[in-house]
Amino acid sequence: MKEIINTTESPAAIGPYSQAVKHGNMLFTSGQIPLDPVSGEVVDGDITVQTTRVMDNLVAVLKAGGASVDSVVKTTCFLDNMADFAAFNAVYAKYFTDKAPARSCVAVDKLPKGVLVEVEAIAIAQ
Repeated sequence: MKEIINTTESPAAIGPYSQAVKHGNMLFTSGQIPLDPVSGEVVDGDITVQTTRVMDNLVAVLKAGGASVDSVVKTTCFLDNMADFAAFNAVYAKYFTDKAPARSCVAVDKLPKGVLVEVEAIAIAQ
């Protein structure tokens, strides 16, 4: 049976989806974009600033679902511009410091609200 995961520590969904869904011990997060959890607005800043907000949002959703960055087995990362890859990677590496998950990272034409980055994850939850 699936359990819907929501937390006020991460921005509310901006469409017909959940922040995450838990099924058994598997947690599937929706893509996190750089929205401030309080205002719901896109944070101002470059790829470094936006990636930091995305990862903080992701950490909050993982925690709400009984998981952590250490239990993430796969991420999918979407960049508005692959020229931002090195800067994105520098921030991402601060969150996944040991035994990094499997990952796909692709450049896309556009992301919601014109943001520069989006990250989703699959994790093992407790």
